[in-house]
Amino acid sequence: MRFGVFYELQLPKPWGEDAEHRLIKEAIEQVQLADRLGIDHAWAVEHHFLDEYSHCSASDVFLTALAAKTENIRVGFGIRHVIPKYNHPARTAESVAMLDLISDGRVEFGIGEGASRLELHGFGIKAKEKHDLALEAGEQIANMMAMDPYPGYEGQGFSMPCRNVLPKPLQKPHPPMWLACTNRKTLEVAARNGLGALAFTFVDPEAARSWAKTYYDIIKSDECVPLGHTVNANLAMVAGFSLHEDAEEGLRRGEDGFAFFRYAINAMAASDIKLGRTALWEEYEELKDRDLPTIPAPGIGTPEEFATFLREFQEGGVDQVIFLQQGGKNRHDHICESLELFASEVMPEFVEGREEREAKKAAELAPYIEAALARKKHMEPLADEDIPVVHAAIDRDAFYHKD
Repeated sequence: MRFGVFYELQLPKPWGEDAEHRLIKEAIEQVQLADRLGIDHAWAVEHHFLDEYSHCSASDVFLTALAAKTENIRVGFGIRHVIPKYNHPARTAESVAMLDLISDGRVEFGIGEGASRLELHGFGIKAKEKHDLALEAGEQIANMMAMDPYPGYEGQGFSMPCRNVLPKPLQKPHPPMWLACTNRKTLEVAARNGLGALAFTFVDPEAARSWAKTYYDIIKSDECVPLGHTVNANLAMVAGFSLHEDAEEGLRRGEDGFAFFRYAINAMAASDIKLGRTALWEEYEELKDRDLPTIPAPGIGTPEEFATFLREFQEGGVDQVIFLQQGGKNRHDHICESLELFASEVMPEFVEGREEREAKKAAELAPYIEAALARKKHMEPLADEDIPVVHAAIDRDAFYHKD
């Protein structure tokens, strides 16, 4: 099993003058620690306009800082909003490839569409079109990274002429691709498109086993036709995370952060928001002891409890557990202590023999992946004689600021 840390960059109010600066610097320090401890992935979301819930709007910049300050941990877009009105596909291809070069080939590329109308409508995106637009863009971004030159495209969400999209990523033909999954339906979409599933939802081990079976049954079936140029057959799931040798102390440190995460995402999805005037933490504090449901929090407790939880997930077919550590007002020092405790008391069991298990899985899936790739209809590359010659002129008067 692999392990990751996950960042929404949550910042409940009230905010001090330097709150955002401190939040980001502490998050970078946490990922540096995770890298030294041998944790495998650092994931960052992309969200816009979501006060308190997520201040991670420029995740490409954040991930670049992480790549520059770490050695081994893989840096993941978890996810990048790929609909063209958020980010033009060529700009996404350029950003992902540049980060892959900077990180020496450590990028994971998750794609998504955004869920809240607060985000979608801020960029003029219709909610009913977002799913198709995201998959269309994701496929073309993969083509842009893999093809030299990119032949051009006329589609539903965007059109562009033939161009050579640069730079090209270090990982060939492109970094592993994932899809954000919030329910079983989107999990099935990920499998049908040969994408890793980033399950940003909270399920128990029994449900995780069912999700894993569904995912891998589709990967092995004729339904799997890769969106990109590779198949990334992996299932990752998010879990709350706060460890302490004393179970009650682990719960005290982490329960509010995890529960606030759940409350805030539901409030953003269902409530009317007065822009710039949210009070999500205040509302959560008022409701938590009377009107909020009890929220199970796997991953919050002792190392022994967490190890039991991870064994069940591993046996159920989950490939990676991603720690929701930076939620609500969880303290930086507590997060670091939890990571160190995990690395010393839990992780060694799951690292031992991991390469052999992964090699066995890869060998089992190889014929299915080969068949899936054979089903894909690739964009045809241009023959050299068909590559257009473009007059790359500069307006000299404008360039030299002449009147």
